[in-house]
Amino acid sequence: MKKLAVFAVALFMATVTTNAQEMKTQPQIIVSGEGKIKVTPDYVIISVGVENTGEQAADVKKKNDIAIDAVIKYLKKSKLPESDFQTKQVQLNKTYDYEKKKHYFTASQTISITLKDLSKYDTVMLGLVDSGINVINGVDFRSTKVAEYESQARVKAVQNAKAKAQDYAGALNQKMGKAILVSDNSSTYYPRPYMAAMKMSADTEMSRETLAIGEIEVTANVTINYALD
Repeated sequence: MKKLAVFAVALFMATVTTNAQEMKTQPQIIVSGEGKIKVTPDYVIISVGVENTGEQAADVKKKNDIAIDAVIKYLKKSKLPESDFQTKQVQLNKTYDYEKKKHYFTASQTISITLKDLSKYDTVMLGLVDSGINVINGVDFRSTKVAEYESQARVKAVQNAKAKAQDYAGALNQKMGKAILVSDNSSTYYPRPYMAAMKMSADTEMSRETLAIGEIEVTANVTINYALD
């Protein structure tokens, strides 16, 4: 009985080894594919802020609070849903000016605004500056249908990889078999026309044509192992 058990284990191990060897020796072709979908964004996330510097912490904080209060009231008056704007960062920092040998305090607060009607961009930006905003951190264009476009991009990536595999297999005078392994290498990226912390002066003028919407590029990347027959 013991000998029979040993024989069964040995037979099983031999089978597993044979199968593993067959898998290792299976001719394969490994290709990568990319799919791109260009779409027009339908909303924008605007990051703006207020920043004040002075010798007294209470004074700079008060100036910030007054400006932010005016900004929030303006946004509500503009009938933006309260869920579409949010305070993101509040800071009060103490710094030392070695040249003047004085301490200064800088108060800052950042607000993120989701603007779903791009036609209101210029009006909203002008209103924000008039309300007290003196820092524009940047704008980030987005699409509400990004999941749909990502799916389309993935299909195009697979088609691209398959076409490459067929080209290589044909050049080798071999036949392309089934896909053995598929690896998704995609990562969502939102290109943005970024304006890094641009401080606005009180007399800053903004033209009525300040928004170039452009296009968002949704990209998917895939790696596929195909069998070669």
